[in-house]
Amino acid sequence: MSDPISGGCQCGAVRFRVAELGNPSICHCRMCQKAFGGFYGPLVTATGLEWTRGAPKIFNSSNKVKRGFCGDCGTPLTYDWGGDKEVAIGALDDPTIATPTVQVNRNDKLAFVDTLHALPFREHEEHSTEDAFMKTIISYQHPDHDTTDWKPKVNRDE
Repeated sequence: MSDPISGGCQCGAVRFRVAELGNPSICHCRMCQKAFGGFYGPLVTATGLEWTRGAPKIFNSSNKVKRGFCGDCGTPLTYDWGGDKEVAIGALDDPTIATPTVQVNRNDKLAFVDTLHALPFREHEEHSTEDAFMKTIISYQHPDHDTTDWKPKVNRDE
């Protein structure tokens, strides 16, 4: 028996399970760029999608597409065009199981996307301010697995 395919939002308020994945893609359309706050939208077809904790809020991004997202933390979760529903690859607990195999909507592709892999990594000294800052980070992100109980840690500044 294979491991369950699960995922969810960053804060843990919305979790899902999927029976089967298919057709992982990268969408370059401007709506996916905006919805993901990134250079493209990585999506995978999700058969047998069920919500195991909470449910996404829905935004109609066009006359044909509804997008699901966490109403608490804003994580993009679903893309629904009326056919097979898709989930955000990054929302999967193990995104490595959905390596994209195709790119779509070439006309909106940002020209620099093809050269990102060649960008240098910023080198810094071992005891740099960046290292010191990173050592102070305490993640409030939900772990990459199902939990029986999870209280989202939102609005920590209040």
